[in-house]
Order: sequence, then C-alpha cells, then structure tokens
Amino acid sequence: MTYEEIMQKLEELGSEQTKQIYMNHGVKEPYFGVKIGDLKKFVKYVKKDHDLALKLFDSGNHDAMYLAGLSVNPKLISKETLQDWAKKAYWYMVAEYTVAGVAAESQYALELSREWMKSDEEMVAVCGWSTYSNYLSITSDDKLDLEEIRILLNQVKNTIHGERNRVRYVMNGFVLSVGTYVAELSEEAKRVADCIGKVQVDVGNTACKVPLASDYIKKVEEKNRVGLKRKTCIC
Repeated sequence: MTYEEIMQKLEELGSEQTKQIYMNHGVKEPYFGVKIGDLKKFVKYVKKDHDLALKLFDSGNHDAMYLAGLSVNPKLISKETLQDWAKKAYWYMVAEYTVAGVAAESQYALELSREWMKSDEEMVAVCGWSTYSNYLSITSDDKLDLEEIRILLNQVKNTIHGERNRVRYVMNGFVLSVGTYVAELSEEAKRVADCIGKVQVDVGNTACKVPLASDYIKKVEEKNRVGLKRKTCIC
C-alpha cells in the first residue's frame, strides 16, 4: 500500500468514540481515532518499507505516527531520526510507547535515554525514562550497567515527587521495570518503591491509575516471573 492509501484507510477506520477517548488523554489534531488493534493490522503493509514508516511519522497524524512506531525497523533507524521523533512526540502515548519502544530496540538506546532523561522538555524526558525502562525489559542482565541503574533508582527516590507530571509516571515505571526485569536489583527496587509510595499524576479526564510500584513488583514475584525478559518492547 502507498502512503496515500494507508492514510485513506486509517481515516475510514477512525471513529468519533475513539477520537473522544484519545482527546481525553491529550492527543491533538490531526488524528482519525483508530484503535490500536486496527493499527496493528496494517503493520504487514508497512514493515518492509522503512521510508514509508518514516513518512507516516512525519505526517504529524497521531494514528499514522503510532503505526510508524509499530512498523519501522529499529535496527535501521538513525540516531538523528530518533532525536527528531522525540522532539515531535508532543503527548505521552507517542513518547512513552512509539519513540521509547523503537529507541530501546535501536543501537542508540542507552546513549539517547541518558541524553533525553536530562532534558528540560517534559515529553523528551519522558522518552528518556521510558526508553531506559524498555531497554531493561529486553536486555540480559549481564549486559546492563547495574551501578548506573542503582544511581537512577536513587535519583527517582530523591526527586520523583517534585518532577514534572508525566515524568513522575515514567519514573515510577522505571522502578517497576527494575523490580520486574533486573533480578539482581529487584530487592533494591522494592525498597525504593516502598520509599516513594503512591505517586500522584494528573491523568486528565480518564480512568487511568498510576500503579503502586510495591504492589506491582510483589505480584510479579508471586508469579515467579522476576527477571524474565520480553522478546520485544514495541507494542
């Protein structure tokens, strides 16, 4: 399918109900309101065309941007393109899922997550923390910098409640990720989770809730799944 054909089909699949849901979460025009499940059906038409995926993201249309993240080859994407994507990720869904997922599976995962976490721009910082969290979920522990992760856990413990709104959410997610995927640091993550307690995040006019890190890690422990890695973090 061509770019024009995909955009036309996405428009046909959009609905006012889904548009309203996305609006409540913070999306801006242009977007059609296509369900994620329907977007995933189009991956087969895009995934072999790297340039098409990049064009979809550059459209600025949320549905097309999300489809691009599902379809692009993270091994082919350049650092400059990822930096551009992070700048264009104006709301959390693109920042936390699209950009972070692709960046985490790219060869620039650590370099960019470290850079982005320090950003004064809220959504760029969100990209950074979420990229690092996703990277932990797919990378074997022997390839991780455990001391750096300890330092980041300490940073979360000391600063999370004074951070920007959505940064608080992904910092909490970082603790969850360490406690869930990094077996050697799971106990340390649990201590940080107990320390930070409930994290307050304004989720707008939605029913979304911020998971309590200590409870989440405990549930993973009970299932004996601590340290089990994912095959992919792009979803």
